[in-house]
Amino acid sequence: MAGFGLPNFGQLTEAFKKAQQIQQDAAKLQEELDAMELEGQSSCGRASVWLSGNQQPLRVRLAPELLAEGASSTEAATLEALRAAYEVSTGTMKQRMEELTGGLNLNLPGLG
Repeated sequence: MAGFGLPNFGQLTEAFKKAQQIQQDAAKLQEELDAMELEGQSSCGRASVWLSGNQQPLRVRLAPELLAEGASSTEAATLEALRAAYEVSTGTMKQRMEELTGGLNLNLPGLG
């Protein structure tokens, strides 16, 4: 029995090993998220934005027909596609983090 209400050494060692594994898995997940290309589209389908799983902008595609409609339509469709890509990207990140932590609620900023 451990003194002063502390867990025994075996429990402490096991907890440390688990923490190290989660740290290694988190680094691997970071690399996977960086390599992802997640697309968001405008409702008209003429604007697309790609972000990584870490919300880094990767590229934009705008249909010539959209550009011909003028700046206002192009801006609105691009913003809509960006919001859709951001939603996919943050949703993917949150899901993968939940898988990594086994569903633990870590209250990570920016993921709620």
